[in-house]
Amino acid sequence: MRIAIFTNNYLPNPYGVSTSVDGFRQALTAMGHTVYIFAPQWGDEVIENEENIYRYPSIKAPIKIDFSLVIPYSSHIDKIIDNLDIDVIHAQHPNLLGMVASKWATKKDVPIVFTWHSLYDRYAHYTPLISEKLSGRWAVKNAVGFAMESDWVIVPTASIIDIIHDAGVEHTRISPVASGVDEKLFVEPNGEMIREKYNITEDKIVLGTTARLTEEKNVIFLAEVVAEILQKNKNTVFLCGGEGDLQDEMEEIFKNKNISEQVIFAGKVAREDVKHYLDANDIFVYASTSETQGTIVTENMYIGKPIVAVGENGVGSLIENGINGISVSEDKKEFIEATQKLLDDKNLQEEIGKNAYHIAREKYTTTACAQNLLDVYEKAIDYYKTK
Repeated sequence: MRIAIFTNNYLPNPYGVSTSVDGFRQALTAMGHTVYIFAPQWGDEVIENEENIYRYPSIKAPIKIDFSLVIPYSSHIDKIIDNLDIDVIHAQHPNLLGMVASKWATKKDVPIVFTWHSLYDRYAHYTPLISEKLSGRWAVKNAVGFAMESDWVIVPTASIIDIIHDAGVEHTRISPVASGVDEKLFVEPNGEMIREKYNITEDKIVLGTTARLTEEKNVIFLAEVVAEILQKNKNTVFLCGGEGDLQDEMEEIFKNKNISEQVIFAGKVAREDVKHYLDANDIFVYASTSETQGTIVTENMYIGKPIVAVGENGVGSLIENGINGISVSEDKKEFIEATQKLLDDKNLQEEIGKNAYHIAREKYTTTACAQNLLDVYEKAIDYYKTK
């Protein structure tokens, strides 16, 4: 199959959509399919030797995080696409390169598949000069319109189907397809290397998280919860990977509780190092309520560590409560009690971690998820023929 994927986010941008797209690209290519990626240039970086990857110009977005905003026009790329044989087009976003994807699906007379990656209204705080309420409404309405015009819609987890129906998507051509863990990238994790780097001794228990330190990841709630846990457990440290505009506020929370010496802010974590940071943790903690999946959750499962997480939306779909993790509501007391239960029971930590390890290898590898994606492409092609 010949597949064209249009995405506003792609490597070396480190965020979830980028890693999802690249994981599928590699898995589908390994299975013998041809995948073309159409994505933005990342800042001023010159990226060489990218076979079948085509870069649109971009500008640095005037928002809180490091992000390249694609300019969805390129006569050079238009000529390339015009000469390609394509069976299906897959848009990762409803705007910018999503609009380009829609245009080319019509021109090529092929089906278009759309992945509803995000709870778009939760990211409205990134839009400058526009109220969050207005931009959130527009973003959801725009995604609904795009989904209604798409031949098939993908959601990362089944929990999102009801959400997009409630938002206004009326058809039922919707399938859950999770983003898989790149088995090659996650081979041989070395948490000891990270513990040595930060002088974390063997007698210390590590609570860890890896995320953007931004509003949609609910990191202030997490910091408040972790602060109370650290106060009660002096042999426990918090290893926080990631960067964002809320780091200063998080640091202030820990300072006010007099536990700053138990907290390590590791800063931006390179993609190839994520596995080492996850392996350095004894327990992974996560409070985001904005996920349609949360790739870091499946990656943590693949490493084989227990997780305590707010089980809303996509994260709740991934956690089999008490089996491969502990799912809690967005309640501080409940989160603290669940984490303390794991801190007090090493056997339970190991049991849940082992279950997570096996479930991830069964359900959430790039190979398994890519096969699910191919099944959706076939459905979209069959549907398109009947239109």
